[in-house]
Amino acid sequence: MAKVLNDYPQNVLNRHMDVLDQIRAFVATAQSGSFTGAAEQLGISNRLTSKYVAELETRLGVRLFQRTTRKVGLTAAGEDLLARAPLLLEDFDDLLAEVSEGPRGLTGVVRVSAPVTFGEIYAAGMLGRFAETHPDLSVDLRLSDTYVDLATGGIDVAFRIGSFDLASFKVRRLGTFRSVPVASPDYIARNGVPETPDDLARHTCIVDTNRRNSRRWIFERDGAEVAAAISSRFKVNSARAAVELAIQGLGVAYTPRFALGDYLEEARLLPLLTEYSGEASELGAVYLEGRTLPNKVRALIDFVADDIRTTNIL
Repeated sequence: MAKVLNDYPQNVLNRHMDVLDQIRAFVATAQSGSFTGAAEQLGISNRLTSKYVAELETRLGVRLFQRTTRKVGLTAAGEDLLARAPLLLEDFDDLLAEVSEGPRGLTGVVRVSAPVTFGEIYAAGMLGRFAETHPDLSVDLRLSDTYVDLATGGIDVAFRIGSFDLASFKVRRLGTFRSVPVASPDYIARNGVPETPDDLARHTCIVDTNRRNSRRWIFERDGAEVAAAISSRFKVNSARAAVELAIQGLGVAYTPRFALGDYLEEARLLPLLTEYSGEASELGAVYLEGRTLPNKVRALIDFVADDIRTTNIL
């Protein structure tokens, strides 16, 4: 790849670099809302930032910003360019990083998205282990239980649980985990042990609203699906919060096994309905279709696949 770059005439490379500088100035201005903010972000002068944007507008033959005395606003053409320009710049930076990495290892920034509980319990520690072997690599971990658009957010790889939109993403399936119904010894002593999923209707349940069909818990026995309609006193949008409420003896929680940590081994929580299997969900690493996968992202996904088996998190 380095030879390919070196084979280009210098004047051609200079023209390409000029365009990239102009696009960087445009993106920074659009994101900050001013030439001053863009200049601070890029570490160049306000005047040079404005010059780059003007040159880009001249090159394209369109206005990208509506300028006022206080701020700049995007035109329709500017909005179209902003939708694609950040990804273009990231791909170019990835290319340069891979060419220059050589024996130095991975460099640059890898941006990762994960659900909150999975990210706090597993992904953060995993990324720390990954970063130990790549000291020149920076990590940007973003935790959210809402849908994250990888292209808009500039996300390199996202960990997702459940179904995957294969039309838009490529997926590396990392494994399957099951949910477990649990309650504290104190709760069981006061309320008894449910023998079947139907018995849950007579128990106080803690609903994690992040679950698909959160008020209908799914189990399996002898290959057949068994559904339990449950009532709740507590509704939370966090598996970790559901676990904490269960530890306090406030009800039955139905949560992914990875969210339970060592609580089962420590007998702070007891598994229920052990003759039934909990609902199965897939864990996958997803990334954008159509992109050449950067070395840092490929290395991270390979690391995760091995690390999950080693840590037995699922």
